[in-house]
Amino acid sequence: MKKIIIAPDSFKGSLTSIEVANAMEEGIKKVFPNCEIVKTAIADGGEGTTETLVNALNGEKVKVKVHDPLMRPIEVEYGLVDNGRTAVIEMAAASGITLLRKQEQNPAITTTFGTGEIIKDALKCGCRSFLIGIGGSATNDAGTGMWKALGYRFLDKNGNETDGTGKSLHSICSIDKSGAMSELKDANFTIACDVNNPFSGPNGAASVYAPQKGANKQMVKELDEGLESFRKLIETETEIDLNTVSGAGAAGGLGGGFVAFLNAQLKPGIEMVLEAVDFDKHLQNADLVITGEGKLDKQTGMGKAAIGVLDAANKRNVPVIAIGGSIEDIENLNKRGFLSLFSIVPYPISMEEAMHKENARRNTIQITEQIMRTIKYFQKKLTQNKSTPA
Repeated sequence: MKKIIIAPDSFKGSLTSIEVANAMEEGIKKVFPNCEIVKTAIADGGEGTTETLVNALNGEKVKVKVHDPLMRPIEVEYGLVDNGRTAVIEMAAASGITLLRKQEQNPAITTTFGTGEIIKDALKCGCRSFLIGIGGSATNDAGTGMWKALGYRFLDKNGNETDGTGKSLHSICSIDKSGAMSELKDANFTIACDVNNPFSGPNGAASVYAPQKGANKQMVKELDEGLESFRKLIETETEIDLNTVSGAGAAGGLGGGFVAFLNAQLKPGIEMVLEAVDFDKHLQNADLVITGEGKLDKQTGMGKAAIGVLDAANKRNVPVIAIGGSIEDIENLNKRGFLSLFSIVPYPISMEEAMHKENARRNTIQITEQIMRTIKYFQKKLTQNKSTPA
């Protein structure tokens, strides 16, 4: 083995992606000490994306005081990479459902205002390129709260400004862009979006996701009506029908808001991350890729991080091995293209023991070493066979 790419996602609740990568590297080095190893910790656009890209691209984290989904003060972090020109943001940091207690969840009154405040801070710092993950939202405001923080005004029939929450969408009759930050004109946005829901309707943002954010049936109906009303207004002003845009319904319509107001690109999260770390370049002359995530199962095959790595490697004809805490649906994952899949759990143990950080690290080192020992044996055998006269 001359060159191996290590590109794992995190083992959630146990090891970060870089900790997984370090453990895999240690296992490889025990067998192939002189092998060139390229470590590229990855994420799928959700939780951990900022951490991953900041580490992978030698960036830095910035703290900023903003507001949570209920407009309470909160301090969050975002990343700066590319010498401060690019901001890496997880909208869930300021507008995520994990910031709320169960009894506080209500997509009619939550807002993405805090996410807009993060973007505003990054623009003032000189960022003109944005990589934003929009998973895990607590909101259904179509991004109006975010745009409000950036200087937009959404007005009702009497010319009064609405509050940037889900319940106010049906009241919006006009959009005043005159106060929008001038820096937005030169900014470009790439949005990690892993759903394909339209903006409104039976498969839209409210109908599918609002119940998960605390909405009852009546609230879902009212929120969807608000999204539909806002969609028609956007179509009138921009000639963009957000119900024809795959992913416009992501994060309570925030995906559609990005497209309508900033002509943003919606991409699968892992695709955005792999492009940001220039993964295709790393694949040149690679002999093997090792990826992994906490659980390899049917959802893996539906576009999670490991599949993104697999698809990128397949284009270069580089084989991919996947390592996970647990494995399900192994037959279909093999059919999908993985060379082989391995669990780090060596014997029956409790979930708590398996996820203990030191146990997971040690077991990842051990299984990687065993894989490398097998590869080394057959490489040696093949070399011997080639040198033996017929």
